[in-house]
Amino acid sequence: MSILSVSQLNRYVAFLLKEDTHLRSVLLRGEIANYTRNFRSGHCYFSLRDDEASVRAVMFRSNADRLRYEPENGMHVIVQGTVTLYERDGAYQINVTEMQPDGVGAQALALQQRREKLAKLGYFASERKRPLPSMPQKIGIVTSRSGAALQDMLQILRRRYPIGRVCIYPALVQGDAAPLSIAQALRTAGSDGCDVILMGRGGGSNEDLSAFQSEEVARAVFESPAPVISAVGHETDHCIADEVADLRAPTPSAAAELSVPDIGALRHQLQKMTDRLHNAANSLLHAKQTALKEQLYRLERQSLSGRVKTQETELNALIHRLHEAIGSALRRHDQQWTLAAEKLEAVSPVAILRRGYALVYHAEDLVRSAETLKSGDSLTIRLASGSVTAEVTEICTNETGASS
Repeated sequence: MSILSVSQLNRYVAFLLKEDTHLRSVLLRGEIANYTRNFRSGHCYFSLRDDEASVRAVMFRSNADRLRYEPENGMHVIVQGTVTLYERDGAYQINVTEMQPDGVGAQALALQQRREKLAKLGYFASERKRPLPSMPQKIGIVTSRSGAALQDMLQILRRRYPIGRVCIYPALVQGDAAPLSIAQALRTAGSDGCDVILMGRGGGSNEDLSAFQSEEVARAVFESPAPVISAVGHETDHCIADEVADLRAPTPSAAAELSVPDIGALRHQLQKMTDRLHNAANSLLHAKQTALKEQLYRLERQSLSGRVKTQETELNALIHRLHEAIGSALRRHDQQWTLAAEKLEAVSPVAILRRGYALVYHAEDLVRSAETLKSGDSLTIRLASGSVTAEVTEICTNETGASS
């Protein structure tokens, strides 16, 4: 028996594995562990394991670049490959040529991973979404030039908003070259000064809409300087571009409706604003005219002629009031004098005399009592009309007429 070197043994075992047709194309199911990818060479190194064992695996760059998703630790996969021996370490491994998720489609897994990645980057954050301009001057459309979606959008934009400038940025909307074409059209529209960008296409299969699930399109929408309205497929279709866009429209026609105001409604609103402006101007003019009249009135009153006129008016009013006061006072005094005269007349001796009484004077003294007289005294008797002279011949000192 010959003695072999380690390298000879490993080379022999590698030859046996290579010659075994059962090991040239093996399907294995397992869980990925210890996954790494050499960013310089692009090769992937990992282990496949189940509950009881594990095996080393390698996937070279030429095969790894065809994967639509990124393998991760803990992912259950089914791989196809060839069993080989890594002679330097004497360890066998499987050289993986194909890999697909176990239980989940590769495309679905790739889409899920892409969503998770973009979500971590903030592509779907609601706070970064921008409001649409109320009256855009320049509207960009990114879609296929030959698609029906373009004609639908153009028709609606012309009808609703003929004053807007519409620019078309044609792009492929399906196929392998579509993601790059759409992303480039979006960047061109953004750099061209569009106020809002409509991006979309008509309905189709998931494969037809796959360009709008790509990271290239999502990045271009995210980096767009203008708000983007995404309208891909029908209302039930949802894609990553819809979630990144500032607004999702259910259809391209709806996107055109949402992007611009209705010119008829604008005219109506403008007429209402014009009416309100006229009413406000008329009210302001009336208020200013009233204020001007008030100021002119005050100015006239403050001027010398105005003050003289005002004081003259006030003086005339005072004179009138004085005349009325004097007349009233005279009438009042006349009434008082008449009443006093009537009262004086009522107690006047003359009035008493007119009623038949007489005044008797002795010398110049009024005789009030018979006791002050004596026989022979000369008396003057004053009557209501004239007077007489008499001599006292008899004196009665009591009411009974007794003489003395």
